[in-house]
Amino acid sequence: MNITVKQLRGFLAVAQTQSFAEAAASVHLSQPALSIAMKNLEAELGGQLFARTTRAVALTPEGADLLPQVQRLLADWECVLAGAHQRFALQRGRLAIAAMPSFASTELPAVLLAFRAQFPPITISVQEVIAEQLVEQVQEGRIELGISFDPGNQADLSFTPLFNDHFVAVFTPNHPLAANKKLHWAALCAHPFIGLQRPSSLRELIERHLGALDLSLNVELEANQLATIGRMVASGLGVSAVPQLCVQQMSELGLVCVPLQAPDITRQVGIITHARRPLSQAALAMIEVFKVHYQGQPI
Repeated sequence: MNITVKQLRGFLAVAQTQSFAEAAASVHLSQPALSIAMKNLEAELGGQLFARTTRAVALTPEGADLLPQVQRLLADWECVLAGAHQRFALQRGRLAIAAMPSFASTELPAVLLAFRAQFPPITISVQEVIAEQLVEQVQEGRIELGISFDPGNQADLSFTPLFNDHFVAVFTPNHPLAANKKLHWAALCAHPFIGLQRPSSLRELIERHLGALDLSLNVELEANQLATIGRMVASGLGVSAVPQLCVQQMSELGLVCVPLQAPDITRQVGIITHARRPLSQAALAMIEVFKVHYQGQPI
């Protein structure tokens, strides 16, 4: 059947006013156009909906049966349109994002607070996942945007940089290197090192830079979470190097963080989205809040 919303609205108007003239005015149609629309509707349904006389218009029994169903249908349709409008206007909706734990526990709350101040009706779901898993979730469409390190050139991903993160060495307070203000990476090579398990993009980044200087870390223990590495260091199992984003987390474990240089290894932190999937209005608004929050910080 080829029945339009305009026809259903016309039917409802005629049924309620019992006048083609009044109904035509209420639905912004000429009376002849409304009459044609109703005749076409009757033709589609296969019978008369109105009993017409020169003085009045009344519903046939079939028309009377149809009336409450059309009322419900149009009410549902208006609800659908209102819901879509509210989502475009950011008056309702949901947004699923992911962030690496080191960012989620330190930087993300302030950004979410700024977003909620502007768009309080939007419900936000946050997942904490390691960088490699975050990329997979974006690629598979399970989240709209993720905050992590630059994933490199991948055809299906877009990356919006926010700031550069540096590395810091992590020690127990009584470690002989903990009193330094800065350290060269070479200073870590003589100590038992706790590193991220392969395949870790951060570990590959470190090893690539150190290899260029003929340096190599003495990796004796591995873990796949930076928080676990911190606890291992706190237990006296060795030293490590983590992104500066982890400083607060490491400090809460009672550890000392010392900036590393020579080489100065940095990694861009930013927003990862799917390159070929359109983003919701909520996701686009969240990206703008991130940009404003980090505006002026070195990229």
